[in-house]
Amino acid sequence: MRSTSVLPRVTLVLIGGLVTAGLVAPPASAADTPVDLACQATPPIGSAQTFDLHAGVNATAPDSVAAGSRFSVTLAPDPLTVPGSVSGYTLRSISGIRLTVPVPANATLLGESITGGTSPGSASVAVSGSDVVVTVNGSIPGGSTFTLPALTLDLAAGAAGGTVRTMLGGTSYASPGLTFTATVPLGFFTVQVPTACFPSSQQVLSSTNVD
Repeated sequence: MRSTSVLPRVTLVLIGGLVTAGLVAPPASAADTPVDLACQATPPIGSAQTFDLHAGVNATAPDSVAAGSRFSVTLAPDPLTVPGSVSGYTLRSISGIRLTVPVPANATLLGESITGGTSPGSASVAVSGSDVVVTVNGSIPGGSTFTLPALTLDLAAGAAGGTVRTMLGGTSYASPGLTFTATVPLGFFTVQVPTACFPSSQQVLSSTNVD
């Protein structure tokens, strides 16, 4: 049987590779907004490791609306590819994806819904405090490409002269906007690696003027 003393060393090698590989996103199209995320992977043994995740979101929203009127904003994430292996070790899957979008200022949330996406397992959307949270409960195999569901926010515009802007949530590793868990088999062990991400800069996804 492999000694448990090997586990810390192998875990660190694996996470070091995950830092390099991350999730792979295709180049954003002209209509997409690129989003840079700062991520931290925390193995069960050893130090936390950081890496950057580059993604994209296609936002659909009106340029302007009248004060008090109802309108919708749809945020459609670009596809992402999960590495099949990292530093010679198999990445079995990622799971428990949770994406947060704050309810935009100068607007009232009337409803929220999700559509499409290719993520396996059940997906749901719910309001938690001042955030809208999209959760994918299924497991996404390593080596596969997936797309998170598109999120639609039904909003009522606030005061005239203001602006309604949508962004991804998260301000730190301790208060992330995107979380998931990587599952990696290591001999007789299976390592679960929680990962937390937040936007390295507050990129505006959509902007609607209120007249």
